[in-house]
Amino acid sequence: MNLSDYRVAVSRKEHFNAAHRLHNPDWSEEQNKRIFGKCNNPNYHGHNYDLIVQVTGVPDKETGYVIDTKELSELIKTQIIDRFDHKNLNLDTEEFKSLNPSAENIAIIIFQILRPLIKPEFELKIKLYETERNFVEFPA
Repeated sequence: MNLSDYRVAVSRKEHFNAAHRLHNPDWSEEQNKRIFGKCNNPNYHGHNYDLIVQVTGVPDKETGYVIDTKELSELIKTQIIDRFDHKNLNLDTEEFKSLNPSAENIAIIIFQILRPLIKPEFELKIKLYETERNFVEFPA
């Protein structure tokens, strides 16, 4: 059995709270309300997001790690949690000044932030829970 033939997925779960408003400025108020419903509240609304970052690769021969989970945790904290936690995504973050902060777009942005910081030979997947029952994954 050659261990270098095996790929392992390592996941780290983190949590952040953020407010947002789903709104398309090119649409009428009626269309925004019809499409986005409560999520279009002009005074914003919040979520308790659960974030799972998955890194997949071949474990290192010396450490047995794909990625050190302490390092992955610190990377998520400094790059994502510190940036988005207890923020109004529409008003307080550059990433969403002109991008609708849907769960799908948040997951893509998180991926774009982390991808350059993870070794290129590793796959990266983001799973973002907006509620206990609603979540997105990127890439799909």
